[in-house]
Amino acid sequence: MIRILLAEDMHILREALVELLSLEDDLTVVAGVASGLEIVPAALEHRPDVAVIDIDLPGLDGISAAAELRELLPDCRVLILTALTKPGTLRRALGARVAGFVPKDIRPAELAAAIRTVAAGGRVVDPALALGALEAPESPLSQRETEVLRMSASGAQPAEIAERLFLTYGTIRNYLASAVTKLGARNRVDAIRIATESGWI
Repeated sequence: MIRILLAEDMHILREALVELLSLEDDLTVVAGVASGLEIVPAALEHRPDVAVIDIDLPGLDGISAAAELRELLPDCRVLILTALTKPGTLRRALGARVAGFVPKDIRPAELAAAIRTVAAGGRVVDPALALGALEAPESPLSQRETEVLRMSASGAQPAEIAERLFLTYGTIRNYLASAVTKLGARNRVDAIRIATESGWI
C-alpha cells in the first residue's frame, strides 16, 4: 500500500482528491493539509511514501516545502501539482529534487499512475512543462539573491531577512540591489514581479 500525504489549500479539491485516490486499491491518503507549513510536521508524524503537493500554498510554497521535506524525510518522494506553467517554476522544482511535476488538470488515472511511478523510484514530468522549461532563459540571480528576493516577496523586511539568514543588514540590501540590477527592474517591487512572472522565485 502506497501511503500519501496530500497538500492542497482548496478544501473541496483536497477532499475530491482524497476520494478519487481512495478508489485505488494500492493507494491510501494518510494525511491532508492546507498549508505549506503543515507539510513537514504531518509527514514526520504519518511517514508517507509520497507527498502530493500543490505548488501554490499559503505559509510556505510547495517547492520550498518539498526542499525541507527532502532534508528531513528523504525517503518521502514528492510529486508537485501545479496550475502554474512558468518554466522557471519547473526549474526550481527540479532544483529541489522533486520526483514529479504535473499539471493540476491531470486525469485521475494519470495522477494515480504518476504516484505509483514516483513511489517506485521513477520520475514524472509533464512533457509540455518540460519543453517550456528547456526553451526559457535561466534566472540571472544567484542562489542567495533568489532566496533574499523570495523572502522579500513574502513581506519580510531587510532587517528581518538579515536576522533570519544570520547576515548583516547591509549585505541583504546589497543582495536586493544586485537582484534589481540583474533583472533590469525599476525597484525591489518590480524585481519581485519580474522574478515571480518568470517563475524564478
